[in-house]
Amino acid sequence: MSSNFLALAPIWYVAFLFSTVCHEAAHALVAKWGGDPTAYAGGQVTIDPIPHLKREPFGLIVIPIITLLASGGGSMFGWGSAPFDPFWQIRYPRRAALMALAGPIANFLLAIVAACLMYIGLSSGYFELSVTALVSASDGGMLEGVAQLLSILFTLNIILGVFNLIPVPPLDGYSVLGLFLPEQTFLKFLEVVRNPAFSLFGVLIAYQLFPVLVYPILTFAVRLFLSPLLG
Repeated sequence: MSSNFLALAPIWYVAFLFSTVCHEAAHALVAKWGGDPTAYAGGQVTIDPIPHLKREPFGLIVIPIITLLASGGGSMFGWGSAPFDPFWQIRYPRRAALMALAGPIANFLLAIVAACLMYIGLSSGYFELSVTALVSASDGGMLEGVAQLLSILFTLNIILGVFNLIPVPPLDGYSVLGLFLPEQTFLKFLEVVRNPAFSLFGVLIAYQLFPVLVYPILTFAVRLFLSPLLG
């Protein structure tokens, strides 16, 4: 393993774990506000990673490490989950849709926070624009890890937010449709997609759509971030 991989691997994992935990905690919190205490009772309304790791050790530990090794330190994949009451979703589909939307919104907010911190670092001279990442530390040292973390947080959370909004099960986007479809139409849709086969089919569709949807939006987000700096 290269020294660059050993340096980036922990940063990638911290960024991934923090982003995913915030995503799932947002689901759990909005579900609690909407009347479903299932995730709250399971300890998911927290950014403490331990309850989330206990619930999804495979998606939050095993798969992320395997995909990071497979990519040579260039990317990471995994998942978390926050339980909810499916009967609550049937009774209150719009509340459940807001619960689903909360996860991607949390990711977009994290991307905005990372962008603001990078702007502060750039304006104060601690960071400079980088070819390999969005920003790097002007003088190296410990700030290089911070710069790498913020760059990864920005891009990773844009990817997570957009990917999860693809409207196919098991991603959040299919539940978000409850905000836009007539209630009875959405409930009939739920009856169909609850078959586990649809989740597998949805994952296959999502990965086909990934480069078509996510990469152009990520490119747009990076250009939007860079535009005030480049004039």
